[in-house]
Amino acid sequence: MSWLELLLIPLGFAVGAYGTIIGAGGGFVLVPALLLIYPHDSQEQVTAISLAVVLVSSISGSIAHARHRLIDYQTGLTFALVAVPASFAGAYCVRFLPRSSFDVTFGVLLLAVAAYIALGLSRGGQTLREPLRDGRATIRRRMDRGGGGVSQYAYDVRVGLAQSGAMGFVAALFGVGGGIMQVPLMATALRIPIDIAAATSLFMVVFMSGAGASLHALSGEFGGDELVRAALLGAGAVAGSQAGAYVSRGLSGRTVTRLLSAGLIAIGLRLLLTPVV
Repeated sequence: MSWLELLLIPLGFAVGAYGTIIGAGGGFVLVPALLLIYPHDSQEQVTAISLAVVLVSSISGSIAHARHRLIDYQTGLTFALVAVPASFAGAYCVRFLPRSSFDVTFGVLLLAVAAYIALGLSRGGQTLREPLRDGRATIRRRMDRGGGGVSQYAYDVRVGLAQSGAMGFVAALFGVGGGIMQVPLMATALRIPIDIAAATSLFMVVFMSGAGASLHALSGEFGGDELVRAALLGAGAVAGSQAGAYVSRGLSGRTVTRLLSAGLIAIGLRLLLTPVV
């Protein structure tokens, strides 16, 4: 291990803090960073390290969010039942995607999600809709935030399960944990309040990243170098996720959404431009 790799600790801190604020675990920031820092590593090595770091970061962040009563456990566990099997499939399929295609595809994906978020902001952001009619697929939730605060919302569970399955596969395929796409979809398609969506998504990321990381470990893709890098990044990410959860309490939903979109655009463009710079 070189002394330069000690810089992975502050990188992990930044990734953990930012990822916890937006409910994404931080993998969508970490994967491009690792692709740039270690250009000769395979996509399997990069995603294995990222998923391991996202796992410890999301556990730490979820503990912090739980103290503030922001996690919808019922919704998170229901969606995770579909997302986890899909995560295993995504982690398995990554080995069939060439590194050159991996970089470009991931960059396009990030820009597409950013465009989706920007479109929502241009229309006024998260808006209320008519209450869903009661039905077998309608889930109504009432969240007690403590101190007299209550949030109520309803969604079609079929939509939530479908998007969770898709996000679980894509997230493990690219080693990003899932929250980067899950949060905007939960806040728009399901109309879950953005802070609850971010906290619940991070809770789900624990299961999705754990599934992907375990498959990489069983496949022998955690060598000595990968373990050292994951440990250094994870040490910073645990502290960063606690700091991110604290900071997020003072941020508005619109600010969180803008932070999410800005990160997606910056990293997506960098990945697309890498082959020509």
